[in-house]
Amino acid sequence: MIWQNYKLGDAVSKALEAITLWKTERGIIEISNGTLVIPIKLDNQEKGYVFHGHGKLLLDAIVETEEGAVGKPIEKELNEPFLMLEDTEEIREHIVEASEEDLAKIGYENKQGFVDRAEDLYDQFLKNRVYSHRRFNGDHGLIFAFPNEDSKFDILLAKGSKLVYKATDIVFVSNTNKVVLKNPDEVVCTGNGKSVVIKKGKSVIIRK
Repeated sequence: MIWQNYKLGDAVSKALEAITLWKTERGIIEISNGTLVIPIKLDNQEKGYVFHGHGKLLLDAIVETEEGAVGKPIEKELNEPFLMLEDTEEIREHIVEASEEDLAKIGYENKQGFVDRAEDLYDQFLKNRVYSHRRFNGDHGLIFAFPNEDSKFDILLAKGSKLVYKATDIVFVSNTNKVVLKNPDEVVCTGNGKSVVIKKGKSVIIRK
């Protein structure tokens, strides 16, 4: 995949209602009514969006082991611009052209203000790292990128039961009954009825 072939559109829309962008038993990403939307295009086809408004990310990053539960839920308020790639068809049915009043509610004087902010976000995404759908064996999946305090991105990749979430202090990977969690204190792997716990500065614990 060549990310440089993607580009931002110039149509600024808003969400007519709350929209669920992604949902599984592991988590949910939602945006609220009035969230601003601008498309990301490839060969004049919409392949994603940049959003700015209000929303939330909830992710169950708890791993059950023989030693007990490890990890904790992740909750993020989505009040800053973020981007999503791939799933656009359903979203088109829930957005309309944004007015100057809609833009003002999010803090923009005009349409160009949001376009510029979205371009800055996308340029930053390209400069930080190139993310490939090869993580999902060549199949397309959802990609979310949320700016963090380190001027980088928290990334969520999702396709069916497959999930990868990478932030500053955590990596969480889930696929059916297999889970990997890495945080500053430990690394935990579960699957096939076994769990492996590697605690910082301690020995490996393997449970069946």
